Amino acid sequence: MSRIAMTSLFATGLALATPALAADKPVDIGFITTLSTPAGYIGEDERDGFMLAVKQGGGKLGGVPVNVIVEDDALKPANGKQIADKMVQSGVRLFTGINFSNVLTAVAPTVLGAGGYYVSLNAGPSNFAGKNCNANYFSVAFQNDSYSDTAGLAANDMGYKRMVIMAPNYQAGRDALNGFKATYEGEILAEIYTKLDQNDFSVELARIRSLNPDAIFQFHPGGAGINLAKQFANSGLSGKIPMITPVYSMDRRMLAATGDAGKGYYTVALWSADLDNAENKQFVDSFVKEYGRIPTDYAATSYDTALLIGSALEAVDGDIQGRADDFRAALRKADFPTVRGKFAFANNQHPIQDWYLLHIEPDAEGKLDYKTVRKIATDHSDPHGKECSL
Repeated sequence: MSRIAMTSLFATGLALATPALAADKPVDIGFITTLSTPAGYIGEDERDGFMLAVKQGGGKLGGVPVNVIVEDDALKPANGKQIADKMVQSGVRLFTGINFSNVLTAVAPTVLGAGGYYVSLNAGPSNFAGKNCNANYFSVAFQNDSYSDTAGLAANDMGYKRMVIMAPNYQAGRDALNGFKATYEGEILAEIYTKLDQNDFSVELARIRSLNPDAIFQFHPGGAGINLAKQFANSGLSGKIPMITPVYSMDRRMLAATGDAGKGYYTVALWSADLDNAENKQFVDSFVKEYGRIPTDYAATSYDTALLIGSALEAVDGDIQGRADDFRAALRKADFPTVRGKFAFANNQHPIQDWYLLHIEPDAEGKLDYKTVRKIATDHSDPHGKECSL
């Protein structure tokens, strides 16, 4: 295992330690994420955002020493589960880091079945938001429907009556299209599912050309989204058909990789680097100083996740097993300085938060950047909480 902190794994028997002893020992945090494959930059941003908070705390979160154990799942559910199994056997009981829902759905049962905690910094599959919600499972970024049902609201506001919707055929992709359909009031001309690792979208683009929709909604994060954006621009369709996406389908690093292909995109987001609050300004400045680049949404929600975990660790002096009820209560309280300005958990332990519509356009220097158009949803939560009994 690769280790970020300069401490070693401690045995499962630490769970029996007294609170005073627990406070003197590092709490292991299993950080499983995607660091290889074309989507590896996402895991890098998540790791860097999380570790920024650890570095700012001098190796601690909430004043409690932590040992962040980083492993690459290579975007393979079987890899993620194997890593989680090994970590659980070594005594790790607190996990985060996974950015793809298909990996998370393979890992979470292992963690929760061992009495551990999973605090998601990105993936928000519907599986854990409704009737199968779990007291030890928290989602800090979003529930997958939320970055698409808000896009549906935006499409309605912009008057698009006929649309094509498209996403990879995996849990987050299906959640994305279901979320969009839940709020969109116009006609869906086609619902297209692609492969998760698809590189060539010529067939799909030809179909879109023939349908001639008012606009497209699509969700393709990482490398697939980069390829799609370039091919969409090269096809000539980008100048004719507007594109609405979650920001995760045209994040800041994707924008840099696609040249001008992202110009004109409308994106929905829960965070922006220009949000006007003190916590966000501190985070953006610190991230740029530490890593030499502007943070993405992935980094922002990862930083928030670290601060949330720190607030709960502080409440129990690091004793996450001996004081399990208090640890869960402290997480649910969400008493941390969020970069989003405000944040709360719904009953299913998924976020209640605001969402914004952004437009990608040249700034004063001619460089493409995100301009906030307006807030499109206030105190927004997902539709699955009504099925959760927590």
